[in-house]
Amino acid sequence: MSTPSTPREIAIAYHRAWTSRDMDAAMGFVTGDVVCDAPAGRLTGAAALRSFMEPFANMLTSSELLAACGDESSALIFYDTANPAVASAPAAEYLQVQDGRITALRIVFDRLPFALARGEVVRRPQ
Repeated sequence: MSTPSTPREIAIAYHRAWTSRDMDAAMGFVTGDVVCDAPAGRLTGAAALRSFMEPFANMLTSSELLAACGDESSALIFYDTANPAVASAPAAEYLQVQDGRITALRIVFDRLPFALARGEVVRRPQ
């Protein structure tokens, strides 16, 4: 396989690495000072991003990349993941890429399935 060079290819390679639990490879796609905005707040630096992503990646039972697009400086990926507690956890990531590495990510996902799994929220009957 060739080395990913476009933001779209880099985003896909990053996603494949962390969803296959290869965090060393995943972190090879990000800069040391990467900034990640996620529902829980802002993370700064590759170590903080790894600390956020690795526990989730280690729990995955499946992951499916549903879509990916990009331009000369950014990419957007949409995917669905599952773990023993949550059967479907769709998410999107907007990644900014400079000089072949991810400099910023914005991760969007629905926190409700996770809150339900932890018993923090009770579904109302319909």
